[in-house]
Amino acid sequence: MKNLKLLLGPMRPRFLILTPACVLVGLGTAIWTSGRVSVFYFILTLIGAIATHISVNAFNEYFDFKSGLDLRTQRTPFSGGTGTLPAHPEIAEHTLYAAIITLVIAGLVGAFFLYVRGILLLPLGLVGFLIIVAYSPWVAYHPLISLIAPGLGFGPLMVVGTHFVLTGHYSWIALVGSLVPFFLVNNLLLLNQFPDVDADKTIGRRNLPIVLGKRVSSLIYGMFLLLAYLSIAFGVYFGYLPKASLLGLGTLVIAVPAFIGALRYAEDTKRLIPSMGLNVVINIVTPTLVAVGLFFG
Repeated sequence: MKNLKLLLGPMRPRFLILTPACVLVGLGTAIWTSGRVSVFYFILTLIGAIATHISVNAFNEYFDFKSGLDLRTQRTPFSGGTGTLPAHPEIAEHTLYAAIITLVIAGLVGAFFLYVRGILLLPLGLVGFLIIVAYSPWVAYHPLISLIAPGLGFGPLMVVGTHFVLTGHYSWIALVGSLVPFFLVNNLLLLNQFPDVDADKTIGRRNLPIVLGKRVSSLIYGMFLLLAYLSIAFGVYFGYLPKASLLGLGTLVIAVPAFIGALRYAEDTKRLIPSMGLNVVINIVTPTLVAVGLFFG
């Protein structure tokens, strides 16, 4: 059991709940537009999405350890990695294997859907693959790309991809629904970068908090929060989402204090942690509520 716990550590199991929350939005748009979907296809989609998330996490842990970043990071409950590899460097190779194996699993799921749904799924699969393999060694060193890559993966790629494999076609409804996790997941990684700025600089990373500073980045965080909620409101107003999806606006009650905390304590990691925690809740609950609205809309 101890060895299993060590091997699971770099996969960051407690953060994997984000994946079902995003996949549910794609399921919701598929049900709202088509009425019925294949349970088997949905389960297979969820397996592929979780495998993708595990692969990203494991690659990130491996590369951060190999670069020496893990030894310099100020670890928090929400950022700085799990600390598993610095404490147990002997499992670094196993972590790389886990990243590759889960990537292969995701690829096999993608290949199956490519076979049953056709070549139109290929662009999403290729972009997703590039984000996974390039994120830690390349994407994290480019400010704008590192800002939007997480949201692109968990938003349009995951939501629109889920909708496509469940229905066999693309939809503007799925794209509008995907904007919610797009902006929120970008924010998740953005805020989590604040405590790591000094450590990230030592290995040459150039994310937004490094390039523009934490205060400006906290304003961008607030703008992305606003855009996430406006996506819901305008989606309902223009008929892309059912009125019941306005449930997603319920997390505004914690989004406001999360933004205030990010702005006020951008330079104070200890006081920033509550906002980071609220940010996680926003990322999980908001897409879930939007999905519930789609199910019953």
